Amino acid sequence: MAKPLKIVVTGASGFIAKNLRRYLSKKNVELISISRNDFKNFQNESKIISQNYNEKNILKKIKNVDTLIHLVGVGKQSIHNDYDKINFDLTRHIVNLSKKAKIRKIIFLSGLGVSTSTSLGYFISKYNAEQQIINSGLDFTIFRPSYIIGKDDLLSKTLKKQIKRGEIIIPGSGTYSIQPIHVSDVVKLIFKSISHLPLNNKIIDLVGPDSVTFEKYVRIFSKGTNTKIRKIPLEEAYHNTIVNSKYDFGIDDLNILIGNFKGNHDKLSKLSKIKFHSVLD
Repeated sequence: MAKPLKIVVTGASGFIAKNLRRYLSKKNVELISISRNDFKNFQNESKIISQNYNEKNILKKIKNVDTLIHLVGVGKQSIHNDYDKINFDLTRHIVNLSKKAKIRKIIFLSGLGVSTSTSLGYFISKYNAEQQIINSGLDFTIFRPSYIIGKDDLLSKTLKKQIKRGEIIIPGSGTYSIQPIHVSDVVKLIFKSISHLPLNNKIIDLVGPDSVTFEKYVRIFSKGTNTKIRKIPLEEAYHNTIVNSKYDFGIDDLNILIGNFKGNHDKLSKLSKIKFHSVLD
């Protein structure tokens, strides 16, 4: 009888991790899930609650697992959480833990738009995290996702909040494009990347089959709600996010949204052999 897969998932209480853990549990994968916050267990899952991912609390429990899936990240800075601390320093710590625990592979979610020429603090922290993984000597798969859509995803929650207020704000022209991908496809792809050799030691755009303008996406999302849609100048949007920490968009939310970053879905489809869903449907 084949030995069941044993997988570590960090950031276990997050949106993507919840969907992934549920999927892996149904696949009878033995899970070790780590989070700073408490969470409900799935079948075949043990949990570790750790505020700082302290080696003493974790190392012995993750020895010799097959793969670590690193899903901890922050997309908005504050005085308590900055990009370098979470996206880079913690990733470096997880890489070192993985090597000490003799874990063979790391799967990491970076960001669509990350490159050597970026000037955004968020992308720089993700790029540096990628480099820690690439230079670790471990096998890896690095995905650079566009907007990941599903129940309780961040973009949908933002739009639903605006719908509840009766008005959705579109920063600028709204003609910039996004390539949303459904979380059900994301978790299948992460699972496949554990052992699917064509996905090994690669950096891959994680994007859906449809490229759609933000304005069109908003209109589809709000269809049937009688919600007013209003465009505001980018200068106004940036001013609002600078002076109001509770504004719907953060600085880098706006930078990423209007960045019009393009991903290669055809490459993803050919490498993974997965049939992807249209989020627009």
